[in-house]
Amino acid sequence: MITINNLEVKYGEQVALQVKTPITFEEGDRIGIIGSNGAGKSTLVKAILGLINYKGNIRTKLKLTEISAHLQENNYPSTMAVKYVIEGILGIKIKNNHQLNDLISFFDFENCLNKKFSELSGGQKQRLTIILVLMQNNQLVFFDEVTSGLDFETRQNLMNKIIQWYDDKKSTICIVSHYYEELDQLANKILILDKGKVVDFGYKETLFEKYCGKAIITIENNIQNEKLAEKFKKILSPEHLIAIPCYTKEMELEIANRLINKNVNFKRSNNDIEIMSINAKANYDGGNKNECEVV
Repeated sequence: MITINNLEVKYGEQVALQVKTPITFEEGDRIGIIGSNGAGKSTLVKAILGLINYKGNIRTKLKLTEISAHLQENNYPSTMAVKYVIEGILGIKIKNNHQLNDLISFFDFENCLNKKFSELSGGQKQRLTIILVLMQNNQLVFFDEVTSGLDFETRQNLMNKIIQWYDDKKSTICIVSHYYEELDQLANKILILDKGKVVDFGYKETLFEKYCGKAIITIENNIQNEKLAEKFKKILSPEHLIAIPCYTKEMELEIANRLINKNVNFKRSNNDIEIMSINAKANYDGGNKNECEVV
């Protein structure tokens, strides 16, 4: 669907993004794009959309009309009521489309239809773009921090709606998010960016096994647990946790039994995106400055 190769984006003299090894988004992919602030996530999205200048190759047969995006900032005409903006972009009448009316109701947007875009709050502007993106049902869709600033319940409802909406569609979805649980819900592939470089890209399961083993067991990081975990290999994790990788079922059972016998609470996971990404970035920084092989 789209292949990116030898891509470079500069802001002035500063290199904001480099993609040396080709990465390809296939039809039907659900791609989570992760990285800290300044990693190049939004820059990548804007380059693909043709909103910023770049060097290199972005190859696709898609027309711009077949791509839609929720960006962190979206602007629309402010001289007319929002309902006319919606109807003009979608080419349909609101009153005649049940699906559109259902979305407007779901996002509690009825009272915004007669307002001008400039009169909407930040959250209402965000909802307008989401409605437009969903209704276009395009082949390639970007959601850039679509749940940023929302409370937990609202984030969950929105993610469930997005998942449900695209469940039976072949659209390729790319979601930029700091919320790892959202990526776990939606994504089947993960693109890890750090300081403008591609750390790794591939299926969630493949990347997890590459950096964490078959599973990990996490326990609270305290002096007692640190002593208990001394005999086991540990990988990087958030400061409040100790993460122990399990490369075989036997190893996992040995660790679990030791913790159970010591009455220590633990969590077992085979898909922790946060810990996987921490170790992927550490591996990348730790020696090989060439981009990791894309899996």
